Amino acid sequence: MPTATAATSSTSHTALAATKSLSPVRHTLPTSRRQGSMDGVNVEAIERVYRMMEENKIQIIDLRFVDLFGLWQHFSITRSEMEYKDLKLSLWVDGLGFDGSSIRGFQKINESDMVLIPDPLTAFVDPMTSTATLVLNCDIFDPTTKLPYSKDPRYIAKKAEEYLKSTGIATTSYWGPEAEFFIFDHASYDQNVHEGYYHIDSSEGAWNSGAYEEGKNLAYKIRNKEGYFPCAPHDTLQDVRSEIVLDLQKCGIQVEVHHHEVATAGQCEIDMRFTTLTAMADKLLIYKYIVKNVARKYGKVATFMPKPLFGDNGSGMHTHQSLWNDATNLFYDAEGYAGLSQMAKWYIGGLLKHAHALMAFCAPTTNSYKRLTPGYEAPVNLVFGMRNRSAACRIPMISENPKAKRIEFRPPDPMCNPYLSFSALLMAGLDGIRNKIDPGKPIEVNTYIDDAGLPTVPSSLDQSLAALKKDHAFLLEGDVFTKDLLDSYMEKLESDINTVRLRPHPAEFQMYFDM
Repeated sequence: MPTATAATSSTSHTALAATKSLSPVRHTLPTSRRQGSMDGVNVEAIERVYRMMEENKIQIIDLRFVDLFGLWQHFSITRSEMEYKDLKLSLWVDGLGFDGSSIRGFQKINESDMVLIPDPLTAFVDPMTSTATLVLNCDIFDPTTKLPYSKDPRYIAKKAEEYLKSTGIATTSYWGPEAEFFIFDHASYDQNVHEGYYHIDSSEGAWNSGAYEEGKNLAYKIRNKEGYFPCAPHDTLQDVRSEIVLDLQKCGIQVEVHHHEVATAGQCEIDMRFTTLTAMADKLLIYKYIVKNVARKYGKVATFMPKPLFGDNGSGMHTHQSLWNDATNLFYDAEGYAGLSQMAKWYIGGLLKHAHALMAFCAPTTNSYKRLTPGYEAPVNLVFGMRNRSAACRIPMISENPKAKRIEFRPPDPMCNPYLSFSALLMAGLDGIRNKIDPGKPIEVNTYIDDAGLPTVPSSLDQSLAALKKDHAFLLEGDVFTKDLLDSYMEKLESDINTVRLRPHPAEFQMYFDM
């Protein structure tokens, strides 16, 4: 989770002076808010927010939250308005209202009023704005019950972490997603009653090997499936990615590596240092925000759409995960297969058993399943094996350090809502541990070539949605996911499916128009 930079200023807000005797509460699961009460409010973190504002001469505070399907939403207030509200303690206790009926998957218009309460632990200075702006992630509350909103994805993630502790299985889960994306020079698309098209372009694109750009062509185009890891001049995006990395670090996000990815036309990957579930979901939203805005700064456009190109690799989000008991990695056993503990194998068993339902969260778009096709880079076979990138669950073998032992679930893509997908994966893994689900024998052959009738992920969003409708009891354990959230989520997936199903596809004209 982004944390504030250590501050030297002694500036403190007047409204907090009387709260010095209160003990700070860290990373607590919100239960309710009572008007005027400072119970559960992290005073120390709030004071750090004000030091950040002073040191960075902040003028605007941007309040952000995530909708049910993973898109960051925001509105802004001035610093003077924030300070005025804090004189009455109202910002951190009572929050600010917004129209929940205007947010996808949230409220009906007759119950539209909702409340945002900022989480001071998430504060960072926005490197993308010309006006000095401080960003705060917010939790959503119902103004009538004062309870956390059941459809707030961030609340689901917090409940998942609390549920993990309550089981006694582990104290912490760690997450490391590898979110891939494309940076194009141009993207246009439209869908009307009489036409439907898209057009994307990239100076790196293999299709531009014969093009003339302002009367010349400097060649060095990346051929299909040959984008991993050629240097410049093939890789034209080194400086763009480096600027993204530096901006991420300004937001408190540690980056391990960045590089060009396999596909032609600007496919990239930037890997963040692992952290806990809710914190990593917070960081992934910042990651996507920075990637998109730095690309735009360079006159380019970034997309996390899984399969924007036909005939080359799509963008996935291989998701590394492990369970810990304080400082002990519970997935490690020196004597186990690939250094895995029995607990880790049961966790994999849960992922594989519930994989069809999980894909409704991990690959939540109709476009996702154009990536999840046999013969490309996406692992569709529901098996596990060490070093095996053709398996849905790979066991990395790069390090012998016990702390590095983890499992990598490879089918997800970056269109997912990370709060929901990480939580669903954790719930499936815990179900595997509780019920000692056997993941089967490890597979160490290339399953792209030799699948031998192996089980696979669904081939369409329709199939994933049908699986979720049948298999979601494991998500309801501990009241982590709720029926109203699942109903709204599945309703949106059904709408997306019908939107695509009802429209002619350009390829259909190629195949059928002159029959």
